[in-house]
Amino acid sequence: MKRAVFIDRDGTISEEVGYINHASRFRLFPYAAAAIKHLNENGWLAIVTTNQAGVARGYFSEEIIAAVHERMTTELASGGAKLDAVYYCAHHPSVGDPPYRVDCDCRKPKPGLITRAGRDFDIDLTGSWMIGDRYSDVEVARNAGVKSMFVLSGYGRGEWEHQRAAWTQQPDLVAENLLEAVRLIAAKD
Repeated sequence: MKRAVFIDRDGTISEEVGYINHASRFRLFPYAAAAIKHLNENGWLAIVTTNQAGVARGYFSEEIIAAVHERMTTELASGGAKLDAVYYCAHHPSVGDPPYRVDCDCRKPKPGLITRAGRDFDIDLTGSWMIGDRYSDVEVARNAGVKSMFVLSGYGRGEWEHQRAAWTQQPDLVAENLLEAVRLIAAKD
């Protein structure tokens, strides 16, 4: 079985700018390609898992998500990095119209995106990690049976400093950003 690092998109791979309703608003962090290339070179699958409820809210279409992910993939490739897959949830449990207004199993912190990737790629989830900048990324890691790495980029620092005392679960590790996170994972390997 393979091992994977599941990576949140906004605030982890790219700058947190709110809803990205046009590909031109996407801003890859300068260290993202180096981080993902490090995973590629060390035998880890690099898989993005991201909530994109802007579709359910009517802010943008799934075509915009595809354009943003194409831009992300192209920019990472120019830095020698390759994503193995991108999984996203366009749903919201209480906002929007069907088919997007649904209480699905794929909206983080529910584990559907990770478990689907696990089946698709024959991944050993117990040997895998989730990296993200929100508490919901810590929760989804626990719900999916993977280890959690919390990063202080994006919303991370604010959540860590002001909200973690109320968290019922703590991350396995904390890192400044995605590059530091993958280096810590590689060091534990």
